[in-house]
Amino acid sequence: MLWVIIAILAVVVLVAILLITSYNRFVKQRNLIQESWRQIDVELHRRYDLIPNLVETVRAYAAHERHVFEEVARLRTQAVNTQGANPEQRAAAEGQLSGALRQMMISVEQYPQLQSNQNFLGLQRELTDTEDRIAAGRRFYNANVGDYNTRIEAFPSNLIANSFKFSKAGYFEVKDESVRAVPQVSFGTIGSVAGEQAPPQMQPGQPSSGQIHPQLPGDQGNYQQPQIPGGYPQQGYQAEPPVGGPPAGSPAPQDGQPPFTGGQ
Repeated sequence: MLWVIIAILAVVVLVAILLITSYNRFVKQRNLIQESWRQIDVELHRRYDLIPNLVETVRAYAAHERHVFEEVARLRTQAVNTQGANPEQRAAAEGQLSGALRQMMISVEQYPQLQSNQNFLGLQRELTDTEDRIAAGRRFYNANVGDYNTRIEAFPSNLIANSFKFSKAGYFEVKDESVRAVPQVSFGTIGSVAGEQAPPQMQPGQPSSGQIHPQLPGDQGNYQQPQIPGGYPQQGYQAEPPVGGPPAGSPAPQDGQPPFTGGQ
């Protein structure tokens, strides 16, 4: 009988230890989420302070962009007024503000004098650094929220969560369509730059010499390498060879010999 009582007491003590450990872990995770959120809030306030100075600097050079400035000011006020809201509402307001700021920065690209202004460059650099810290803090906060919410839903920790009213935390996700948009990729333009035509495609069955003939400065497209079946240049052609070709005056390759590749 004594051993039964001891066994029961041991089980009760073990369960109590597990309950206390699980509860304390919930408290620790909740405090970690609150701390990581405060770090984000600090950087958001820093951005709120930078925006008026940045707007005033841009206004001095681009006064007619009035609608852009008014939109930024309105969304900044809206974001400041949502400081007591939950993370989802804060994220929605911050996403709209980020979009307005991005639009303003795009509109100033047509003002070279503004882009060379040291005050504007300094504010732009500080804003970029602040945005990077906000993004890093958001990733850290969301990772902590994910672990916390998983424990609230998992068994048996969900018993402790329900007993002591630990509720799920909200994520801080900025729903920016420009970031989430799928980039358009055109495989026909790989290797070319803007305004430059893509290289011609080789037709099926067309012979190739295996050499690359670059367009040299000053050629103006005059260099033409006539081809015959087999891919070798015609005999007697006197045009200048391309860079990497055989030296001037060297005989053309005979049948069955590989073309000159520039090696010794």
